[in-house]
Amino acid sequence: MCPLFLLPSSETRPSAITPTNRSREISQLLHGAVVCFHEESLSALTSFPSSSEMPHLFASFKYLHAYPPLQQQQQQTPSMKPVAFFLFLLSFWRFVHGQSFRSYIVQLRPHDVADADSKLRWHLSFLEKAAPPLMEELEDEGASSRLLYSYHSALEGFAARLTEDEAAALRVLPGVVSVRPDRRLELHTTYSYKFLGLNFAGGGAWSRSRFGQGTIVGVLDTGVWPESPSFRDHGMPPVPRRWRGVCQEGEEFNSSSCNRKLIGARFYSKGHRINYPEKSTPGVSMLEYVSPRDAHGHGTHTSSTAAGSAVPGASVLGVGTGEARGMAPGAHVAVYKVCWFNGCYSSDILAGMDDAIRDGVDVLSLSLGGFPIPLFEDSIAIGSFRATERGVVVVCAAGNNGPVANSVANEAPWITTVGASTVDRRFPTFVRTGDGQLLYGESMYPGNHFSKNGGRLLELVYVNGGQKGAEFCLKGSLPKASVAGKMVVCDRGVNGRAEKGEAVREAGGAAMVLANSEINQQEDSVDVHVLPATLIGYEESTILKSYINSTIRPVAKLLYGGTRIRRSRAPAVALFSSRGPSLTNPAVLKPDLIAPGVNIIAAWPSNIGPSGLQEDQRRSNFTVLSGTSMACPHVSGIAALVRAAHPSWSPAAVRSAMMTTADVADHLGKPIMDGDERAGVFAMGAGHVNPSRAIDPGLVYDISPEDYIAHLCSLGYDQGEIYSITHRNLSCSKLLHARQLFDLNYPSISATFKHGRSWAVIRRTLTNVGLPGSRYTAQVTAPAGVVVRVAPRVLTFGEMNERRSFTVLFESTNEQGNFAEGQLIWAHSGEAKYRVRSPISVTWAS
Repeated sequence: MCPLFLLPSSETRPSAITPTNRSREISQLLHGAVVCFHEESLSALTSFPSSSEMPHLFASFKYLHAYPPLQQQQQQTPSMKPVAFFLFLLSFWRFVHGQSFRSYIVQLRPHDVADADSKLRWHLSFLEKAAPPLMEELEDEGASSRLLYSYHSALEGFAARLTEDEAAALRVLPGVVSVRPDRRLELHTTYSYKFLGLNFAGGGAWSRSRFGQGTIVGVLDTGVWPESPSFRDHGMPPVPRRWRGVCQEGEEFNSSSCNRKLIGARFYSKGHRINYPEKSTPGVSMLEYVSPRDAHGHGTHTSSTAAGSAVPGASVLGVGTGEARGMAPGAHVAVYKVCWFNGCYSSDILAGMDDAIRDGVDVLSLSLGGFPIPLFEDSIAIGSFRATERGVVVVCAAGNNGPVANSVANEAPWITTVGASTVDRRFPTFVRTGDGQLLYGESMYPGNHFSKNGGRLLELVYVNGGQKGAEFCLKGSLPKASVAGKMVVCDRGVNGRAEKGEAVREAGGAAMVLANSEINQQEDSVDVHVLPATLIGYEESTILKSYINSTIRPVAKLLYGGTRIRRSRAPAVALFSSRGPSLTNPAVLKPDLIAPGVNIIAAWPSNIGPSGLQEDQRRSNFTVLSGTSMACPHVSGIAALVRAAHPSWSPAAVRSAMMTTADVADHLGKPIMDGDERAGVFAMGAGHVNPSRAIDPGLVYDISPEDYIAHLCSLGYDQGEIYSITHRNLSCSKLLHARQLFDLNYPSISATFKHGRSWAVIRRTLTNVGLPGSRYTAQVTAPAGVVVRVAPRVLTFGEMNERRSFTVLFESTNEQGNFAEGQLIWAHSGEAKYRVRSPISVTWAS
């Protein structure tokens, strides 16, 4: 006979398995189980090395008297060896201990399902098949509690909480295309609309599109602050009848939070909750709202940039004063909160895209992404293909991993990929050193406060050489005795720029000079610092540190120069903007174009200081941010203008209009620069977006969803990979046979000399959307080492929407070449405004 023990159970089930709650998970799995132990086994359990991790499993055993039938049964059973039983229990513990849950996205083959409820039951049936028998018997929950999302539009499939074994079991089930772990992605204006030439002039982009009225811009981001003046609906038309979205209620957000400007709001947190640890890390301690309300600020900023209402007198604590307007101030906004403080998970993003497509958005704006991955594994690429099929223009940020080559993200050819550029507005704040040198810097710290500390001479200090990261001004790293009352130099890197200022302030510093490192060069993204501060370039940093090292008591003061407009060259490519060529699809030139993304002022939540720091008690309805996250909504808003003016145009036609009319010269008429060099196609794509010209491009390069599929076939994607992206079961050989000599009709042109060949042929087709009876002539700037021939050299269009095709022959005259670029312009014979430009990139493959 052996004693019997009843294992305890927890009252609540943890949402995620962590080292602190795995034991609770096991106790639930074994809830109600009666286990027999010999005394030797019990002794072994008490000395189990990891027993401290399993208090709910071993520390609360309850001794039970065995019932007679069970006693009799055990007497008839051969004696269980204590060690064998313990090994069994240990194996079981290790089995369950290792089966931690995480979220997965399960893609299925299309199934003829009549309604959403039937589709939900169909999705649940896969979970029921995948659960191991032991788990099915012991778990209190059903398959429905494992299901996170049931997708309908962006993807055929679902997201669920699974163990690795369950995911493996799902992969082999009939009807399953793929099972992918959830992927975490990162979040990658008052003056910019004027910089882009948007104004009230007749015939301009705003007047021709009626400010984007009737269009709906869907923004996937961190949510929205609905009380912001940028979302007031004064003068807005009624909500379009086709709109099927909702204003989802939640924490401090109800249906009245929406109006005729902000017509819809939803939030998605299931993927975030599964993958995010229960306890907040020190860097993620700020309040989150379980609702569409924005606790971060990023989503409010991007939404207002795309389609914010006019707000006179907008500024950041008095700096950069002007009238704030989104690119499409007459468009409606729908917000889908898919990002939280720890990032954005693919399962949540897909759920947001899924709803946005069905809700009826015209444009989807995603200022988020990661590093490039194959398209058939990229949830944004997959979801955006389905959106494109339904006529939705999808615009994404290129990423902030520049200037590294091949770093461009969101590179699917059906996505409009946007890099970042500068504007010609500056916030000069100079450093005047004790020896009379004047070093240029920039800052948005309100200038009238400099007279208190920064405006007078202060002792200058640069604390380095220790082990605490004081040179980076990490929190708690600065010795108060060394920095109190002084101007502190802080190196860029490791922690946030605004965080460095807070660290200086906490240590008693009076002002800060933020010094660019060699990798940052002269990049000048400003912040609304919590103390007098300025950001200086790498050259100025070197001079300043040399002065500090050469002087016994170095001193300096800050000189604020106000806000200056149109006194500097712009646009230029932002240093941080991700660069091409595309890593997974070099046949398509990416990014597509660039747009303002540096020092953009836009709406901001009123519960967060303009620096974004929890310690910042100041409040402002606007703040300044930089990144391709800011560039993306500029193009999203402009896409809404083009769609409003041409509601029947396809997403490809809208993108073509923006690309073929983009600028390659800055406001001084000189080439757009990338640092000290002329910007190339891998930095700026087709050029800098020009909304006034994009609204009336003359000609467009159109692409159908079937063309994208043929393109994937031409790249060598197999049937399964293409199915993962398109949900279409087809034969590439048959498709390409029917489309002989196929080339994707992309607005940019990329040619490759492969395997020693000295020639390449590209084919394109143009559609007339300008004037009937038009005649266009080809003008070619050939890449170095290449002869380019266009046939025919003249295209004549008799009617609107008429199509004409042409061929471009590239012949290499330079066998040692690596890369070269040029351009092809189709110039209208009468209308000088119609100059349809395509950038050309030529590569010699090894």
